[in-house]
Amino acid sequence: MGKLTAKQIENLTTPGTYEDGDGLRLLIKPNGKKYWVLRFQLSGKRREMGLGTYPAIGLKEARQNSSDKRRLLRDGIDPLQARDDERAAQVTAELQRKNKAITFRDVSADYIEAHRAGWKNVKHAQQWTNTLATYAAPVIGELATNQITTEHVLDILKPIWSSKAETASRVRNRIELVLDAAKARGLRDGENPARWRGHLDKLLPPSSKAKRTQNHPALPYSELARFMPALESVEGQSAYALKMAILTACRTSEVLEADWSEVDLKTKLWTIPAVRMKAGKIHTVPLSDALIALLETIPRIKGSSLLFPGARKGRPISNMAMLMTLRRMDQKDLKDGGKGWRDSNDKVITAHGFRSTFRDWAAECTPHAREVCEMALAHVVASGAEAAYWRSDLLEKRRVLMADWADFVTRNVNGSAII
Repeated sequence: MGKLTAKQIENLTTPGTYEDGDGLRLLIKPNGKKYWVLRFQLSGKRREMGLGTYPAIGLKEARQNSSDKRRLLRDGIDPLQARDDERAAQVTAELQRKNKAITFRDVSADYIEAHRAGWKNVKHAQQWTNTLATYAAPVIGELATNQITTEHVLDILKPIWSSKAETASRVRNRIELVLDAAKARGLRDGENPARWRGHLDKLLPPSSKAKRTQNHPALPYSELARFMPALESVEGQSAYALKMAILTACRTSEVLEADWSEVDLKTKLWTIPAVRMKAGKIHTVPLSDALIALLETIPRIKGSSLLFPGARKGRPISNMAMLMTLRRMDQKDLKDGGKGWRDSNDKVITAHGFRSTFRDWAAECTPHAREVCEMALAHVVASGAEAAYWRSDLLEKRRVLMADWADFVTRNVNGSAII
């Protein structure tokens, strides 16, 4: 049988193989489907390569494809391997195209959403979003993750590495985690440009040396006798919350998210669940008489179990509420001829700073043991082997400490009770 013709191919229906010459053949299957096949020999082995189906591939195109493959054979190239390489290159190009469309901003948003449920603090996701949006996004937000280099990371970190060391360290760590996630998704490979050990540690000074700890502005304990009457004159939830934060020496988030179900007035205990504690451990707070009196005056809001419910259902008042109260108090005191509510550096005090006020008072004015004071602040008081043998939470000793603190806080210069 000689060369095939277009008319002949169209009319062929009998299953079998029909040669066109130079290894090109038409294969008709029992189901009537027609396939183009190129038969060739390479390195002493007979091989077959599909060239497509008829009529999608006509006779003219099949012959051209066959001629192209035989040209590769003359150059010692396996046409099957060449086809596989071309397909792989196309897949790679398509992946690269898609990866370029997936930016650092996209991957970081996916990372935050994926980990949101696992973060014990509901504000953690917002902190991630804010820091990356503020520091990383202007430099790498619109870049594909495989385009991000060490120089990009340095451009982000250098301006804040010394002036905002703690923030810079967190930004670096968050960039590293996002880029690790991108690598796990196949969006980048190679060295993580935000990795510290063995990489950025050769280009930046250690965070501990760059860091300049900035403590929360705190009121000297000697000023409490003047401060508490001023606070007593302030109305609203933020004032109640601030009083509770002072009397308990707890963190602002622990106070703001307090739930009535955690408070037991009979046992005089406030039990904060582990999920809301920085150390991830349950913390029991002894309730002084002054604190119980305060709790009894806090109005209960219908439909909410929170002590300090905010405008959004199920959420407390803003963490800025207490700070804004302190700023207004500061301005009022200055207007009234006072010196304001400032620390030794003339900075307006913060709610968190009252933990330092409490600790300074306990160390300088009381005989209470260090361990008792640190445990009242929910700090870790032991490590290693010592921690393994530490079983007590020193509750009864902390009751005495917090009662002494409440007595100090709630009495003015003349010794009369304020709360």
